Amino acid sequence: MDKVQRLRDVSDADVAAWHEVVAASLAHDFPDEPAPTLDQVHGQVTTSGLSSRHLLWVARADRTVTGVARLRLFEGTGRRHLGEFTLHVHPEHRRRGVGTTLLRTVARAARDEQRRTLVVEASSQTSGAAFLEANGFLCALSLSLLLLNVAEARGVEDIVGTEHPGYRLTRWLGVVPDDLAEAFAEAKAAMGDIPAGKMNYGTTTWDTDRVRDMAEVVEKRGDTLLTVAALHEKTIAGFTELMIPVGDGTRAIQYDTAVVSGHRGRGLGLWVKAAMLEWLRAEWPAVLEIETDNAEDNAHMLAVNERLGFRPLRQTRQYQCDPRMIH
Repeated sequence: MDKVQRLRDVSDADVAAWHEVVAASLAHDFPDEPAPTLDQVHGQVTTSGLSSRHLLWVARADRTVTGVARLRLFEGTGRRHLGEFTLHVHPEHRRRGVGTTLLRTVARAARDEQRRTLVVEASSQTSGAAFLEANGFLCALSLSLLLLNVAEARGVEDIVGTEHPGYRLTRWLGVVPDDLAEAFAEAKAAMGDIPAGKMNYGTTTWDTDRVRDMAEVVEKRGDTLLTVAALHEKTIAGFTELMIPVGDGTRAIQYDTAVVSGHRGRGLGLWVKAAMLEWLRAEWPAVLEIETDNAEDNAHMLAVNERLGFRPLRQTRQYQCDPRMIH
């Protein structure tokens, strides 16, 4: 019988064991996709994320780690009802109750922390979706996961060179410059109206401290954060963010892209994303691919990504459940 242990002081051996489980799990479920590096996993289990803390568990059979689970507990105003978790079971130890034991442990901790909503993501192509549905989770948002070959992106130079009267491009690495911090916080609020299906994400209030803290968390993990923005006078009308993971940084991950409501319909989203690609090609040639996801009903952003050459990779779903329903 596997025993579940809470990790409090994470050692190098804990990180190595965690990495082995996650890498094996992802290699089994997505054999054509790059495996996470040890440095990436180290950042994930030692850094809790912005305005949150996390709890970690491992399942063991004798001295072998058979599964892992991480519960992120949001602390910011408007999100204290929320817990987000990831769970992996080594392929050699699946269908033995390890996942169920870990899930019950996560749910019990969420109840103890007064959380009303647990959220988790699973691909429709894996057994994870059926596992969650069998345990009372409901699909609240369907996403299309997309992939772009950076070298094959279409029309980048022409798009970047298109004039947008009254607007100009700027970019920065890591933390936002002080003179743009307030404008960036205001632009970040534009993410609040993106399609979110029935997900109970709560509300997030962006201010200058939060935008700086977010970038510092990424830096603490060892990852690299790039931002390109379209300026209109002293405001940021639109922006896009990209994260290059520590270690094998051949696949970058798209973070937020948004255009402020009063500036929509002018092609700014396509413009900043093309400018990001131009920057990548010039200064980060090791980045070969960009991964992003879009809600399936976000027709505008799907069209922007299709225009640049993103292609469908797979579908994924976001599930949620009241932890009081899991026993």
